[in-house]
Amino acid sequence: MLKYQKTGLYFSQILLSLILANSVQAFSSESHSQTTEKFRQIQQPIPVKIAVTAAGLGLIGLEIWWFMFSKPKAKQATQIQDTQELEILVDGGYEPNRITVNSGQPVRLKFYRKDPSHCLDKVLFPDFNISKDLPLDKTTTVEFTPDKPGEYTFSCGMNMVRGTLEVRG
Repeated sequence: MLKYQKTGLYFSQILLSLILANSVQAFSSESHSQTTEKFRQIQQPIPVKIAVTAAGLGLIGLEIWWFMFSKPKAKQATQIQDTQELEILVDGGYEPNRITVNSGQPVRLKFYRKDPSHCLDKVLFPDFNISKDLPLDKTTTVEFTPDKPGEYTFSCGMNMVRGTLEVRG
């Protein structure tokens, strides 16, 4: 699924670049054909042009890295007796938002909600048919046993804030 999302993102970036390039070309050809006395072209020094271009390319590179290549660090659940356990802070998101557990062993996730927004008042694990309300300033325990290895998402009730549960074999 993630592979298709990245492919779609690459495709949309290429398409947006082509659209912007064509619109800039059309705009520049129109502006040369219409001359007015109100506006005059201001020439910028070459170092300023280079600095602005370098800064723009740097910001584009940072954005591509942020959305495409940066990966949040996964936190391994700790083994307590027969159960894998982890505490998750709900405050503007899930911390940690990437959790690693082993398959075939019970998992106990303890969600502590500090954020008062209504979006985060519920956590959903659709692949495990789990939906739990998260009361403010209280810990809510979610228990289940993942049988198959893979990546499973969990989210808030509005599906805006998400996390990933990585189950290893």
